[in-house]
Amino acid sequence: MPVITISRQMGSLGDEIASALSSKLGWELITRDLLMERFFPDIKPEQRSRLAESAKFYLSEYKDGKSFKDVLYDSLLSMSKESSAVLLGFGSQLLLSESDDALHVRIVASDTTRLSRIEKHYHLTSEASDALLASTDRKHKRFVSHVFGKDLSDLSLYHLILNTDHLTVDECVASILAAFHEHELRARIKTESRSEGSMDHQSETPVFKNPSEAEFAKILDMYHIDWKYEPKTFPVEWDSEGNVTLAFSPDFYLTRFDTYLELTTMNQKYVTKKNKKLKKVKELYPGTNIKIVYKKDFLELAERLKSFSPQEINEEAGDQIE
Repeated sequence: MPVITISRQMGSLGDEIASALSSKLGWELITRDLLMERFFPDIKPEQRSRLAESAKFYLSEYKDGKSFKDVLYDSLLSMSKESSAVLLGFGSQLLLSESDDALHVRIVASDTTRLSRIEKHYHLTSEASDALLASTDRKHKRFVSHVFGKDLSDLSLYHLILNTDHLTVDECVASILAAFHEHELRARIKTESRSEGSMDHQSETPVFKNPSEAEFAKILDMYHIDWKYEPKTFPVEWDSEGNVTLAFSPDFYLTRFDTYLELTTMNQKYVTKKNKKLKKVKELYPGTNIKIVYKKDFLELAERLKSFSPQEINEEAGDQIE
C-alpha cells in the first residue's frame, strides 16, 4: 500500500502539513508516540527513556535477538502492506527507502523563519528560541547519523523538498498530493510491467520520435488529458533462445482511461504491421487496452472539444476511446 513519509525541520510547519495531509487523504498519521505504543507495547519505562535520550539505543536488543530498529523496520513494512499512512519523523524515509510505494517528503524553512515561528509558538525569547532550534536540529541529525549512517540533509533521500518560507500548509499539501498521484502511477506501471513481463520504459523527459507525436502531445495538454509517452514495451515474439524478436511500444498512455494509443499514418503497410502487433499484445497481455488512432481522427475530435469544459472534454474523449 502507498505511504508518504514526512521529514521536517523544527519550525518548518512539518507537523501541520502532515496532519492536514493525513486528513485530506483519510490516512492514519503515524507519529513517534503512536509508533511506540503500537510496535513496542511491552517496552519498559527505562527503555523508553533511553530511546528518547540516545539514538544509539535504537541499535540495542529489544527482544528475540532483534534491535529496536529491526522491530521498527519489520513492523512498518508489515503495516505498509496492509494500509496506507502518513509517517511523521523517526527516520521513516530511510526505513522504507527501498519501497516503490513510498513517497518521501522533506519540509524545510530558513533559520530566520523557523526562529520567528518558534518564538511565537512557545513564547520564548530570541536567545532561548535559537538555543532550542540548534539543539533540536543537532538531535535530529545525530539520530539519523547514528541509527542509519546517513546525513539527514542529503537531498537524495527525498522525492520532494518543500520550503515553507513562501508556501502555506495548503499549498504544500496540494504539492505533495500532485507528486504522490504521479509517483503512484509510476509505481503501478512499474509493478504491472514486472508482473506481466512487459518492459518499463518510463523516463523523466519524453523525447518524441517524430513531429506528429509532439503535436499529438500538445493537443492532449491543450485539453487537459493526462498522458505518458511510451511508458511500456510489450514483447510479442521470441526466438528459440528466448530473445525478444518483436515488440510493441504504444506511443501514449492515457492515465485516466487506462488506455494505450498508437498513432499511425494512412499508409496501409504500416497500419497492417501495427494491427498485427496490437492483436498479439491483446492475446499475450489480457486486459490491456490498446487502440490505433489515425492523426486525422483525433484532430476531428479536437475540433469538437473546443466548446467543452475540461470535465466534458475528458468525458467526450473517454467515449471516443472506450
